[in-house]
Amino acid sequence: MQPRNSRQNSSALRGAVDLAAVKAAGEAAQKAEQARAERARQAAAAEAAGIAPAEPAYQLVIDVTEDTFETEVVQRSAEVPVVIDFWAEWCGPCKQLSPILEGLAEEYAGRFVLVKIDVDSNQMLAQQFGIQGIPAVMAVVAGQLVPLFQGAESAANVRKVLDQLILVAEQRFGIVGGSGAPGAADGESGPAGAPQRFEDPALAAAHDALDRGDLGGAIQAYKNVLAEQPGNTEAKLGLAQAELLHRVEGLDLQTVRAAAAADPKNVEVQLQAADLDLVGGHVEDAFGRLIDTVGKTFGADRDTVRLRLLELFEVIGAEDPRVVVARAGLARVLF
Repeated sequence: MQPRNSRQNSSALRGAVDLAAVKAAGEAAQKAEQARAERARQAAAAEAAGIAPAEPAYQLVIDVTEDTFETEVVQRSAEVPVVIDFWAEWCGPCKQLSPILEGLAEEYAGRFVLVKIDVDSNQMLAQQFGIQGIPAVMAVVAGQLVPLFQGAESAANVRKVLDQLILVAEQRFGIVGGSGAPGAADGESGPAGAPQRFEDPALAAAHDALDRGDLGGAIQAYKNVLAEQPGNTEAKLGLAQAELLHRVEGLDLQTVRAAAAADPKNVEVQLQAADLDLVGGHVEDAFGRLIDTVGKTFGADRDTVRLRLLELFEVIGAEDPRVVVARAGLARVLF
């Protein structure tokens, strides 16, 4: 179906990338930080009053084997995100990362469950997951595998990954973990006593232009914000989204797809088809198309496709599991 107007396209894209608004990623991170602060305050108050903290309904850190994997991971993932730590006793980086993961599992108090799998004792599981180096961290949500990261990471970086995983689990699958965790009982307004967030007027104007379907105005407004604040994540996301919607205006989906199928090496039509795939909600198809095109092209054409793929990663969000997988696919065809 051909996109009829920019306002319709804006709404369609937001549904496709699971964003209630282009600023959702920044707000989610802020909410998570506010929730952690509120939980710490409540815990301190409870301790001062002599009240024992509530216990989660299930273990937070579990050693899993091949025999218990189905029950402890696959079945449990229908109720709570399950994070898997692939490790081994001889692995030095594992000994740095594991305490961080275990500490965060306790801190998040049920928003996710940490599963530890010793690759030496469970070689079949390691093979099934394609583990080539440890530590390796993955997640299972509603029975679906979500690659997270490999190698030791700082606590701050792991927090960011976990916050995004929890957000995806809630928004896409409706899975919310234990009630004792950071943010679990928070409403839309955030924890009691948390300061309200006041949006930059220039950024608000850019968002409003995007909502109205004024793509040219939105693009210029986001560029104005970035001229003053080059590191503004919301503005970068908004600009990438507005530019994408602007590119697909007037394109006919069936015509573009037919041209792309007829000429797989035609960079222009492959880029157009990928843009339309993304707007239509076919995120993996869009990424896969451009990764295949990178593998079939050379020189300036290859670089053009690679850069467009990186732009689409910005639209979806760097921590989105689909982006993580696609980045690995891009690396394979490049190197």
